[in-house]
Amino acid sequence: MAKEDKKEQYNLDDPALYINRELSMLEFQWRVLDEAFDKKNPLLERIFFLSIVSSNLDEFFMVRVGGLKMQLDAGVLDFSIDGLTPAEQLAAIRKEALKLMVEVRKCLANELTPALNDAGIHILNYTELSDKQKENIDDYFDEIIFPVLTPLAFDPGHPFPHISNLSLNLAVLIEDEEGVQHFARVKVPASLPRLVPIKRSSGGVRRDGTVPYNHYFVWIEEVVAANLASLFPGMKVVQSHPFRVTRNADMIIQELEASDLLETMEESVRKRRFGNVVRLSVNANMPNRILEILINNLEVDNRDVYILKGALGLSSLMQLYKLIERYDLKYKPFFPATPSLLRFAASPDDGSIFSAIRRQDILLHHPYDSFVPVIDFLKHAARDPNVLAIKQTLYRVGSNSPIVKSLLEARRDYGKQVAALVELKARFDEESNIGWARMLEREGVHVTYGLLGLKTHSKITLVVRKEGEHIRRYVHLGTGNYNHITAQLYEDIGMFTCDEEIGADASDLFNYLTGYSSKNNYCKLLVAPINLRERFEEMIREEIELQKQGEQGHLIFKMNALVDKHMIRLLYEASQVGIKVDLLVRGICCLRPGIEGLSENIRVISIVGRFLEHSRIYYFKHGGSETVYMGSADLMPRNLNQRVEVLFPVNDPRIIRHIRDTILETYLTDNVKSRIMQPDGSYKRVQMKDGEKDLHAQFDLIKRYQLASEL
Repeated sequence: MAKEDKKEQYNLDDPALYINRELSMLEFQWRVLDEAFDKKNPLLERIFFLSIVSSNLDEFFMVRVGGLKMQLDAGVLDFSIDGLTPAEQLAAIRKEALKLMVEVRKCLANELTPALNDAGIHILNYTELSDKQKENIDDYFDEIIFPVLTPLAFDPGHPFPHISNLSLNLAVLIEDEEGVQHFARVKVPASLPRLVPIKRSSGGVRRDGTVPYNHYFVWIEEVVAANLASLFPGMKVVQSHPFRVTRNADMIIQELEASDLLETMEESVRKRRFGNVVRLSVNANMPNRILEILINNLEVDNRDVYILKGALGLSSLMQLYKLIERYDLKYKPFFPATPSLLRFAASPDDGSIFSAIRRQDILLHHPYDSFVPVIDFLKHAARDPNVLAIKQTLYRVGSNSPIVKSLLEARRDYGKQVAALVELKARFDEESNIGWARMLEREGVHVTYGLLGLKTHSKITLVVRKEGEHIRRYVHLGTGNYNHITAQLYEDIGMFTCDEEIGADASDLFNYLTGYSSKNNYCKLLVAPINLRERFEEMIREEIELQKQGEQGHLIFKMNALVDKHMIRLLYEASQVGIKVDLLVRGICCLRPGIEGLSENIRVISIVGRFLEHSRIYYFKHGGSETVYMGSADLMPRNLNQRVEVLFPVNDPRIIRHIRDTILETYLTDNVKSRIMQPDGSYKRVQMKDGEKDLHAQFDLIKRYQLASEL
């Protein structure tokens, strides 16, 4: 069949042409797990990846599975992009998630634990401890653990206790003096280390002359289980078994009915603790009798019970990574560079940073470039006597934020006009953001919480500065959060500019966010849900038209997720007219690449490595008149329709060349960490050709930026 005939046979509304979003997310977890298996990674980094898979699965069940269950309970027949009902999706998720959880434990037991032992890091069962070690651990139990524990009985006088989300517990069967058995629950305290350290010992002299320590740990739940008799004096402990609960955390906020969004969010966060159970994880040796008690009283569907071998809640393995200072078992540290334009030993009030931005737009590529200039930008703005106002959006800023401290300083110490949009609905950061909002309000900062029905996900800072008889607007726009911690771990891009049209757009955007505005046009910024979708679709169609006129089109999109059906359809159409489409999609991808007559010109690459690929870059060849947009928006319905997002253009040809020829090209030629998506939604590692050198994009970029910083 000719290609033209194949094009004609495809109905772009056919669900078979699309990958399920939830299953694609689970496929991403397999790629993260693959990094834990990869022996080329340092050992503690492999532990890090294993803990990340477990943490990601927790969030997946809390949010995605929780949401599907709410649809099912409400009788909502909302079909997924690939045509599945909520019930069908839940069945497919259970099958894939169980395989993933089993493989995680195999990786720990068969791969990582032996390697840890060889490296002098030992995670022991309580039964493996020596008499001396048991004595030390039992003393720790008596002094530290015992006072924290609260055993809770379950009988006619004691209702079944509330089991909090993600808590680790022991289901205990005890027998009284009359031989009657009772059920009790003991919560393992999350405030204490999950892996209890035992006294270190010298591991002997290495070849390089250093003397490493042997580290010994034991699971805290095993310590508690071994000492249960002290919690139930006069009773016989028959048996105990660990279990862990995951609850639905997909909150629905009735914003239109809220008189005060801040108070409504506080109440919603409190209610989250009591969401329905969406996953019950138990150990494989738990008897049916105890399992039935849990199922009945937690009101769990049998299909939501996951029976696993080994320890539960493996996200706690992050403790090893953070606690053990074995730099030979971690990635080699590096020092982020500072662009030469921003290297000056100046005081915060002399305007040097503003002079640098006036000379030209400045690109920052984190974590290769330091995040310090972004912090300094806010510090300078706070203290500069010529700065009149600072406006900023805050989504996830983390704890002890230097960014927020600068906003507070600007208002409290220098009396500047400061406005902050604090997004209260940033999932799992609600409590932190509520705290920041209250603190900012107390200092007189104008705080708003966004627009009804929309999350504000854009990353933008506007500084208004008086210069002579005029004012000038300085803007920082980015793809990532204003978080100084994740800026060291997430790959993101930011740009400083004082472009007049972008500055005017920034003012209009903040007026839209903080006041009342029906403005529906912007000079340069693409703003969702106002003009981003419309203009983005127009640019793809323009590329298609140019291709039909004989141009060799090329689209390169880098993002976290590709889910939006309308955008996928346009990319299929672009491929069908011969446009080369390179998609760097870290996580979810609902498009099927490599199908003849439909998507044979589309390549989907996922890179999973040391840094979390988080930037969004959209490159259009546009007949040689190259166009680049960057920003906060992925190509997902929620980003395009239900969030305030910003994509900003790159105007400087020098920066466009750097993005296209250095950043994007490096990712596209990676042959170490790249996985290529197959038409069925699976991924395969790139196969290196004979004689081809390794090109690890993230490590290559570290070298490039460090070399540039030395010039």
